[in-house]
Amino acid sequence: MVNPGHLFTAFNQCGVEFYSGVPDSLLKSICAYIADHSDPAQHLIAANEGSAVALAIGHHLATGKVPLVYLQNSGLGHAINPLLSLADPEVYSIPLLLMIGWRGEPGVADEPQHVKQGRVTPGLLDQLEIPYEIITAATDDQQAAQRTAELVAKAKTENRPCALLVSKGTFAPYQLSEKETRGSQLSREEAIQITLASLAPDDLVVATTGFTSREVFEWRAATNQSHQRDFLTVGGMGHASQIALGIALSKPSRQVFCLDGDGAFFMHMGGSATCAAAGSSNFKHIVLNNGVHDSVGGQPTTGNPDAIENIARAMGYRWTDSVQTPEAISAAMINLAQQPGPALLEIKVAAGARSDLGRPTVSPATNKTAFMEFLQP
Repeated sequence: MVNPGHLFTAFNQCGVEFYSGVPDSLLKSICAYIADHSDPAQHLIAANEGSAVALAIGHHLATGKVPLVYLQNSGLGHAINPLLSLADPEVYSIPLLLMIGWRGEPGVADEPQHVKQGRVTPGLLDQLEIPYEIITAATDDQQAAQRTAELVAKAKTENRPCALLVSKGTFAPYQLSEKETRGSQLSREEAIQITLASLAPDDLVVATTGFTSREVFEWRAATNQSHQRDFLTVGGMGHASQIALGIALSKPSRQVFCLDGDGAFFMHMGGSATCAAAGSSNFKHIVLNNGVHDSVGGQPTTGNPDAIENIARAMGYRWTDSVQTPEAISAAMINLAQQPGPALLEIKVAAGARSDLGRPTVSPATNKTAFMEFLQP
């Protein structure tokens, strides 16, 4: 098992001083250590992984040094364009170190949305021609430091991206010293329960990835309700609003409620411009805003967490509101249902989730089939 502090020291000894990325559950200990011990001006949590690569490229251009980009392997999709069209040796030849959490690693139990992603990750890195080394729970501090040094040296000498692929359980625990806090004391789970209870029987729900989908599923189960009204977007962070909009445009007689998170909203903020431009009167966007990447360690989300309502209004949403108490949510949900969309309701909630929060017990394919059947007249 690797001590996060020892690996951070290894980064520094290799001349790595700049860090950017999107937090990942497998990397939460090292990401927390970086947040606590790096220069705040040299550590930026990016809106998405492609942006993190671009930030790293800018750092190298300005300093000549090798930056580090951290991400979950699911984020490779966002990173591929700047990696191939900018950082690649055949273009600008940018040396940088990727640190990738290997969700869905073959032989390691994980959620359905990670299984194929994990299986193809090494092959994808091979296809991208990105050299990589793997560290696991069996890797000690010295081995991790040596592999890091070798990768940074290769990145420098060959002027190319290299990657450190991190298995589940690699890092010893380390807790972020100061987690982001919000003024609201309302839990996301309670806000979701009030929201779902306010909907009409024919309304549709598209829930974003992470704790939100899990809490939607648990409340339906606890109240003996069918899960067919909810599409649980268990992967594809940041894309739930576009899925919801696609449904709303095709089913104009049904109200479609997207349960989003602030991290997902900022990850693909351009989606809000699309939602506004589409002008779908039945599209209702609810952003549960706790200011953190909650399910991967509690690191703060990028952007101003108090700006979401203003952003939506500036993009062209017809109606917006922001609330943070149970009573205000109930009143706002009545108003939201009556307003012509695109409409956005921001609900400010506290960070955190129950330690015993379960996961959906139906497969994504089963969820899709039931949801599509519920969509039919």
